[in-house]
Amino acid sequence: MMTSSEAAVSVDPRTLEAEVYKVISQAGPSGIHSDEVRRQMPGLAYSSVTARFSSLARKGRIWFPGTTRKGDSGRQQRVMVADRWSR
Repeated sequence: MMTSSEAAVSVDPRTLEAEVYKVISQAGPSGIHSDEVRRQMPGLAYSSVTARFSSLARKGRIWFPGTTRKGDSGRQQRVMVADRWSR
């Protein structure tokens, strides 16, 4: 049996990126912030999920409309929107 740490290391980054994109896309045109994405992917390390945001943004798959929402810590977090929801 594989530990959660071993499982996280064995995840293909392209597959993980696709899964993160799916979560962001399913949030709809109102978008989603980091804590909300991570809540939907509880078995993965913080850095495994959040590293995909910049990669997806560089590829034009997600964008940041300039809005923020309060995260779990009480601090504001940038909202992300999938490219399928036009700017």
